[in-house]
Amino acid sequence: MGFINSKKYDGVQSYHKSNKDISYYIRYKDESNKLRRVKVGDKSKGITEAFCNQKRIEIINSIRLGGEAPKLARKKKKNVVKLNDVADLYFKQREVYISGDISRYYRNYPSKLREKFGEEDIESITADKIYNYQVELKNEGLALATINYNITFLGTLFNLAIDENLCDQSNPVQDKKIKRLKVDNQRDRYLTLNEIQKIYQDIEDRDLELFTKLSLSTGGRLETILHIQVKDIKLDDNIVTLKDLKNGDTYKGFIRNDLIEPIKEHIKNNKLSPNHFIVGGKLEKYPSRTIQRKMKKIMDNLFNEGLDTRDAKNRVVIHSLRHTFASHLAINGTPIFTIQKLMNHKDIKQTMRYAKLAPDSGMDFVNSLYAKAS
Repeated sequence: MGFINSKKYDGVQSYHKSNKDISYYIRYKDESNKLRRVKVGDKSKGITEAFCNQKRIEIINSIRLGGEAPKLARKKKKNVVKLNDVADLYFKQREVYISGDISRYYRNYPSKLREKFGEEDIESITADKIYNYQVELKNEGLALATINYNITFLGTLFNLAIDENLCDQSNPVQDKKIKRLKVDNQRDRYLTLNEIQKIYQDIEDRDLELFTKLSLSTGGRLETILHIQVKDIKLDDNIVTLKDLKNGDTYKGFIRNDLIEPIKEHIKNNKLSPNHFIVGGKLEKYPSRTIQRKMKKIMDNLFNEGLDTRDAKNRVVIHSLRHTFASHLAINGTPIFTIQKLMNHKDIKQTMRYAKLAPDSGMDFVNSLYAKAS
C-alpha cells in the first residue's frame, strides 16, 4: 500500500498509509556525517512517536561517544495471545455460574467472529480490521442486531485481555470509527393480565409452570431462572438470590406470596436438597433448549400466529416474560430506580424504556383531551 502523506517532527517522520496505519522513520547523521533514514515500525505494531524519539536520541548519543549506531531494538514481543485464548479464559471464568457441560455456552461466541479473528494475535486486530469486518457482515445480509452482538462480544474479550494484562493496546472496538448499527427491533411486547392467564391455562407441565411463575415473579432471564437452587430461596422472607450470567454477578429478587406454598410443596414432595435446582427438581440444571422448545410451542400457538419469524418487536418469546415483569411494575407505579434494581440493570438507560408505561406518563391527560368536543 502506498503512503498518502507524511509529517516530520525533529528527526522523526510519520507516514500515514492508505490503510490508515502509520509508519515511523527516524533521520540522523552517522559517524561519517551521512544522513541516514531508518524505519522503526508501524503504529499498528505498537510503535509510537515517543518511542522513536527515544531511539533516535540513543543512536545520536552513541555516535557522539565514538561508538557505532546501535541496531534499533523493537519492543519485545510477548507471547502471542490469540482471540480464541481470551475466549477460553472468558468462559472459564464463568464456570462458577454454570452447571453441566460448559461447551454448550461456547455458542455465545459468534461463529463468524471466531472464523475471522479466532486464530489472530489480539494485538494485530486493529480498528480498521474491525470496521472492515463490520462492513463484510452487513454486505452478507446478516441481521444488524447480530452484527452488533459480534462487535460487542469482541469488545468484551478485549476488555478481559486488557484487565488480565494480555494486551498492551487500548480496546479497538472503542475507536470512534466503530459505531453500533441502529436497529429498530427493541422488544416492546409484554403480556397483558389476560394473556398471562392464557399461558397458565395452557401449561400442563409442572416444570414449565414453575419456570413461568418464577420468571414473572423475579424478571430473571432464562438461565437465571434455571440456575435457582433450593439454597437460593429464603421462603420465610420471600427472597431469592439470582445469578446474572450476563453481568457475572448475583442480586436479590422476591417470590410472590402466591408462589410460596407451591414451592414449599415442590421441595417437600420431591425431597429436594439445598443443591437441587427448583425447575426440574434435579441436581443437574434443567436443559435450556428443552424449556425453549416447549415454551416456544405454547407462545407461538397463543400469540404469534401470522407474525413473521423475524418480527422481533411483536413476537412473544421467553424474554417477553422478563419484559412483562418490568412493564407491569411500571404500570403499577413502581419507581424507575426500584425497577432498575429488580431488573439488575447496570445502566438506568436500560430501564427508562419502561417509564412510558408509568401512571404519570401522560396517558390520563391524553384520554381527557377533547372530552367536551365528544
